[in-house]
Amino acid sequence: MGKKRFYVVWNGLEPGIYNTWDECQAQIKGVKQALYKAFDTLEEAERAYSSTPQQYIGNSAKEKSNRKPDGLPAEVIPNALAVDAACSGNPGKMEYRGVYVGTGEEIFHFGPMYGTNNIGEFLAIVHGLALLKQKGIELPIYSDSRNALLWVKQKQCKTKLPRNSKSEELFGYIERAEKWLKENRYTTTLLKWETDKWGEIPADFGRK
Repeated sequence: MGKKRFYVVWNGLEPGIYNTWDECQAQIKGVKQALYKAFDTLEEAERAYSSTPQQYIGNSAKEKSNRKPDGLPAEVIPNALAVDAACSGNPGKMEYRGVYVGTGEEIFHFGPMYGTNNIGEFLAIVHGLALLKQKGIELPIYSDSRNALLWVKQKQCKTKLPRNSKSEELFGYIERAEKWLKENRYTTTLLKWETDKWGEIPADFGRK
């Protein structure tokens, strides 16, 4: 009997850690840009699964197993999406974006559009949820906005921004986001980014 191995699937039908090649293969078969790798121990596999696949694909897992991406606190999950919004004035020109935590790569960007920072934070989370579900990718999402996380949980953007000709386009996006939340189920874990302990969220626009 061959040596026992553990298989990490970062991008597949159901990302996770699998005990056999057959189980792993079932998750990656037919998946474009599937990301997976075998490890000798469960400890290595668990460490790899909580990290970015770019640390392991095409490199020695043993050499990389104890590394974290530069600048990230030990508690932060690199294999995650971070979202943030910025607003010039509040209300004012608002924009938001999503960034892959492990590399800082910008995954999506929206705006600028007249709005508020809280609305941008809310829309950014919903944008991330919809994108991950569409792509079949299971990643947690970090947000540093307690209001936005609560609004998403309640499936309603509880903004006090007046709805008028200036904000009408934005309210169209809000309604689409609320509709998506009410009509879709998701398993994505939403996490609060602890700015006081970790510094600015990776998706921050750096305009403070």
